[in-house]
Amino acid sequence: MLSKKLRVLVLGGGPSSEHEISLKTAEMVYRHLDRKKYEPTLAAIPKKGKWNLPEGADIVFIAMHGEFGEDGQIQKILENAGISFTGSGSYTSALGMDKLKSQAIFASHGLNVPKIIDLKNKFSYPIVIKPADRGSSVGVSIVRGPEELKTAVKKAEAVSKNILAQEFILGAELTCGILDNGKNNLIPLLPTEIVPKKGDFFDFESKYKESGSEEITPARVSEEIIKEAQDIAVKSHVLLECAGFSRTDMILSKKDGKLYVLEINTIPGLTAQSLLPKAAAVCGISFPKLLDHMVMSAVVKKNNTAI
Repeated sequence: MLSKKLRVLVLGGGPSSEHEISLKTAEMVYRHLDRKKYEPTLAAIPKKGKWNLPEGADIVFIAMHGEFGEDGQIQKILENAGISFTGSGSYTSALGMDKLKSQAIFASHGLNVPKIIDLKNKFSYPIVIKPADRGSSVGVSIVRGPEELKTAVKKAEAVSKNILAQEFILGAELTCGILDNGKNNLIPLLPTEIVPKKGDFFDFESKYKESGSEEITPARVSEEIIKEAQDIAVKSHVLLECAGFSRTDMILSKKDGKLYVLEINTIPGLTAQSLLPKAAAVCGISFPKLLDHMVMSAVVKKNNTAI
């Protein structure tokens, strides 16, 4: 039992292309933290210019996405300052953001991942072009012919110098969240099936606009696939040594019936349209309870004691 309220600094914004989404996440977190347990403060890092980290917080709730917030940079700053924070550490965050490195780890441990395409060699369409180190599907394109390739590469290069080309896998998009209490007690949520209402995949617009997609929890797949998706999410979380929570995205291939890991999200979105809160709600976990878990897992990480 906490003897006093924890001072929680909710940190949003930042210099990334996902700045506005980060602000929405931070605002949602700030509004829904339990005032009986926490004294929250809201702070936003600007897109440009200097900033100072407010002092006096017991825990920093990182509500940032994209570069600087999700790639280990802010985590490293907080680690060096001896400040506790929610979610994974700097090393894991950097790995999770780098799709090439994380997928290489997944593949080396028996998980299926989409094949990498070398654009200098012969290949068959369709393919996927994406930034290798960005989130929220920013800069991602499905390329169905050579006439679309140049535009897709330019779109990806507009947000990152690191470009990844992979085979396109037709199938159902699934995502599965993990809650981790800091004592290796991992709780997989029910997988969610994502059905975009426009376009071919769960792009930025589908993710953050109301009615941009239909999310179905549990996914409309067999019990065996449900269990396999949960096992994959747990394994991905463990392989990258994630802390507190994560969400793993995957595709159930129509061609071979296998699940392919696309990426892991070490800071899943927490807006009104976000997947993790919706999946948690289906599992009986309210948004304030979900946030409570996230904060308390950081306390466990700090104190190395059970919740």
